[in-house]
Amino acid sequence: MTPSDEEHMAQALVLARRGLGLTWPNPSVGSIVVTADGELVGRGWTAPGGRPHAEAVALEHAGAKTEGGTIYVTLEPCAHEGRGLACADAIVAAKPARAVIALRDPDPRTAGRGIARLKDAGIAVEEGVLTAEAASVALGHLMRVMHGRPAVTLKLAVGADGLVPQGQGQPVWITGPDARAHGHLLRSRSDAILVGRGTILSDDPSLTCRLPGMSCRSPIRVVLDRRLRTPPEAKLFDDMMVPVWLICAEGENLANAEPLQERGAEIVPVPVDDHGLIEVRDALETLAARGITRVLVEGGPSVARAFLDADLVDEAVIYQGPSSVGADGLMPFAGDGLDRLTGSRDFTKVASRAFGPDRMTLWRRMRTCSLALSAA
Repeated sequence: MTPSDEEHMAQALVLARRGLGLTWPNPSVGSIVVTADGELVGRGWTAPGGRPHAEAVALEHAGAKTEGGTIYVTLEPCAHEGRGLACADAIVAAKPARAVIALRDPDPRTAGRGIARLKDAGIAVEEGVLTAEAASVALGHLMRVMHGRPAVTLKLAVGADGLVPQGQGQPVWITGPDARAHGHLLRSRSDAILVGRGTILSDDPSLTCRLPGMSCRSPIRVVLDRRLRTPPEAKLFDDMMVPVWLICAEGENLANAEPLQERGAEIVPVPVDDHGLIEVRDALETLAARGITRVLVEGGPSVARAFLDADLVDEAVIYQGPSSVGADGLMPFAGDGLDRLTGSRDFTKVASRAFGPDRMTLWRRMRTCSLALSAA
């Protein structure tokens, strides 16, 4: 590994991030091709819907200049054919001298086979360049393949007193426009956004991405609604260009389903526990089976607590405004304060950023999936 390997892989990771929220059920991957004398001649990232793959795009850009050069890929090239040639075979055909790969793919259809094909063809393979960064980008894919659920990011917005404002049928803002815009950027990078029915009743949100020019990047909207009591006149049904999935209890009387289906909702039954309640893990596994890899959980307090109690929060993004919410505020974890997460040894603060008077902190779970990254 050389310093230039890290620089080029960092460029490939920037490309990979561009596809987040758009490529499910496939991971978002970045790839660049560099000639032997250091000229960047090809670059690509996974296209919306998951095809074509990043490597195919980068190789097409580079053309014959790939031969003798180096291809950088943020995730091991696939070894299975889908709607085209497997990426490992496409790389072999292009004849680079080297392949630099950040992260092995645990998908059993690849799982080291892509790397083996490159080595068998005489291509020198360097693994483990910027592995941690690549794992962060590919976390949704890793969690879905290895643990059968999407990666979960919990988003909270609280006042200076650590409390959540109560909506009265419409959203109540505790942070300013810049922090809220950043929250919409989180939506654009997620496959799905999840709330409970209580949030629909209290805030009546649209749950779309409202950044200029980015409405097309709105995630699937998922509502946990055990008995399908979401009001058909809720605002989220006003824009059905973005799907709405209502997760309900399996075996419930679905008499309420028809008016919701007429509004465009898709009804998704999931198993319930011994008390007839939806287990959030079962909900996540159902979403993963539908191809979802990254879920943004936006509330409210009961839902946030359910995910935290079930140890299903991989990252938390907390926005804190400068004003107190006051006596009407809610504890962010339905009876527990922020320190339930920020004071836990399970999470560490990895980033902090100011948006005017507002502050955003990013917390990451210390225990994450086993990545099985070492070279065979």
